[in-house]
Amino acid sequence: MTFAEARPEPSSTPASLSGQLWIGTYAGGGGAGLYPLSIEADRLVIGAADAVARNASFGVYSSRFDAQYLADEQDDGALGVYRQASDGWRMLASSSSGGAAPCHVALDRTQSCIAIANYGSGTTALYRLDAAGLPILTADTHKAVGHGPDRERQTSPHAHWVGFGLDNRFLYVADLGADVVRAFAVDVKLGTLGTPRIALIAPPGSGPRHMLFTAAHPGTAYLICELSSTLMILDVDGADLRTRATLSTLPAGWRGATIVAHIDANAAGDRLYVSNRGHDSIAVFALDPNGDATLVQHVASGGASPRFFTMIDDGRRMVVAHERDHRVTILDVRPDGTLVPTDLAVTVPGATFAFVR
Repeated sequence: MTFAEARPEPSSTPASLSGQLWIGTYAGGGGAGLYPLSIEADRLVIGAADAVARNASFGVYSSRFDAQYLADEQDDGALGVYRQASDGWRMLASSSSGGAAPCHVALDRTQSCIAIANYGSGTTALYRLDAAGLPILTADTHKAVGHGPDRERQTSPHAHWVGFGLDNRFLYVADLGADVVRAFAVDVKLGTLGTPRIALIAPPGSGPRHMLFTAAHPGTAYLICELSSTLMILDVDGADLRTRATLSTLPAGWRGATIVAHIDANAAGDRLYVSNRGHDSIAVFALDPNGDATLVQHVASGGASPRFFTMIDDGRRMVVAHERDHRVTILDVRPDGTLVPTDLAVTVPGATFAFVR
């Protein structure tokens, strides 16, 4: 395969991090909890794991409560609430995720509720949070039905992403197993879900995985479909989503086994990033003022199966967690939003998720 700027270069940004970088890991991949990473003399250094959080496959931070919420992705799924102390992480609470294999969580815009997508059971759960930011039992849950044509990946519903619309009126759920995005009217004061409706029917076998709303483009949503390696640009009309365009996340003519994983945008809202697992790249799209996307770059992610990435150092860097070869890499972000590989990389067993705190 070929990439633009595929040769690693020394990092062009200062050798420091704006806060501590943490890597969540899968125990089945050899992970022992949350690993701290630091940059020392232009190299990534891994510290001893904090075993307080196992199988932390995704999480979200609440500035309102100074709390980190982490999914515990196992058959008996859980949601953990943590706070950082001088001597490590402290678990404040642990609650059922409302299903099996929770893989994504999201806070509403007022940070009054937290939603959980359970991949294994196809369930969505919503907790109202108390005055300390802890989940109030019990969760309002919904069990989906449906399937897709892929006999290996789509025999049942698989909720893979949850997120609140910009107006905080609806909770959306991307269902990889049933090829749909559902929308729930939500009452964040009561912590309740309304009757779900189908907001979008995706192409059969495409496998909706993650969605993204950006403040820069309030009438537009972005959906990546794991099984078809596509980016769908959607018009938002209340609870409904309508397809405006569908783009491949791969280079023209490329053939091989690959699936997408994660999507995010820069702070300015003019660059969109998607990770390809198999092609092992980050696809960079330019967003115009209307929210339409144009592919501008593919760059090697620096490892096998880039499951997750996030921006750090005020958007000057991207950290990428590679699930298959247990590797964490850092890419530099140019002023124009395109990416450059660096020689900053380290092995982290079971690497799956990254955050700075």
